[in-house]
Amino acid sequence: MAKLVAAFASSHSIMLTCTLHDWQRGFKVHDLNGRYFDREGIACSYEELLARAPANAPDLVTDEAIAKRYATVQESMKRMKADIEAAGLDVLLICGDDQHELFNDDLMPPLVIYYGDTIRNAARQELPADAWYKRAQMRRLEDKEDAHYPCHPPLALHLIHGLVERGFDITTMKALTKDQYEGHAFSFMHRFYLADRMVPIVPMMVNTYYPPNPPTPARCVALGKAVAELIRSFPDGLRIGFMASGGLSHFQAEEDLDQAVIDALRRKDLDFLAKLNPKRLQAGSSEIRNWLVLAGAAADLTMTWVSYTPGYRTPALTGTGLGFATWRAAAA
Repeated sequence: MAKLVAAFASSHSIMLTCTLHDWQRGFKVHDLNGRYFDREGIACSYEELLARAPANAPDLVTDEAIAKRYATVQESMKRMKADIEAAGLDVLLICGDDQHELFNDDLMPPLVIYYGDTIRNAARQELPADAWYKRAQMRRLEDKEDAHYPCHPPLALHLIHGLVERGFDITTMKALTKDQYEGHAFSFMHRFYLADRMVPIVPMMVNTYYPPNPPTPARCVALGKAVAELIRSFPDGLRIGFMASGGLSHFQAEEDLDQAVIDALRRKDLDFLAKLNPKRLQAGSSEIRNWLVLAGAAADLTMTWVSYTPGYRTPALTGTGLGFATWRAAAA
C-alpha cells in the first residue's frame, strides 16, 4: 500500500519571485491602491489600515529590516527545496487555489482534481524593463519554451472515486485547452522546488478565494482526512507527499492569525483549525484553507521544521505572512 511519508507547506507569494529592490521600493507604491479587509471581514482602504497601524510600524519597514526578512525567506526556500528532495517522493499531491486562471466567475467549482497525464506550464512573455510586478509574476513561468510536467492519473482517479464515495462533490479535469496552463499555485512549485527532479504531481484545486462557495474550514480539514485515508488504501507501494501551496495572511500581514494557525498545526489541533472564522480568511489569507487541508491529511505526521516571516512592506503593514513547513512520518 502507498504511504504518506511527508507533507510540506509553502507560500507562493509574488514576494518570493521579487527582488530585494522590489520589496524595498516597488511595494511601497503598489500597495497604496490595494484592496484590504479588516478583522471582521469588511473591505477597507490602505489609509484605514495605516491609521490603525501600531506606533512601531515605520521601524518594521526600514530598508535594513526588509533586507533581513528577504534574506531569511531566501534561506527558507532553499531549505524547503532540500526537504522535498530528501523525501524521495514518487508522487506529490499539491493542494492550491485557482485565481481566475483555469476558472472564472461563470464557473467556479469548490473542489477540483486534475487527472491528465501531464500539465502544461507556459513560457514567459517579453515585458518592458520597468514592469517589475508583471516580471515577478512571470518568474513562475518557463524561461524559453513550454513545459509539460508529469502527473499521476492512477492516484488522481483513486482520490476522485474515493472522495465522491465519501460525499465530496469533485469537479474533474483531464486536460487543459490550448490556451490554458497550470495556475501560479502549481507553477511556483514546479519552478522553485521541483525543477531538478520531475516528481509526478496530482493537482488539487480548492476555491479558497471567490464567493459564494469557498469550502468552510471544517470542510477543508475533513477533505484532508479523507485524502489521507485514500492514500493509505492506494494499492501501489508509493512514497507520497502532500504540499499545501499558498498563504499565509495577505494582503495585510497578520502575525497573530498566522502564528495561531502554525501553533495549531504543530500541536495537531484540528478542532481549532476547523473552527477558524471564515471572515479572517479573506483575499490572500483565504489560502490558509490549503494549509487546513494539509492539517487533516498530515494528522499522523510530525512537524519537523517551520519558518515564518511577516513580510511587511509598508507603514500600514501590508504584505504577506510568508510561511514554510515540513512534516515527516516516523522512519520515513
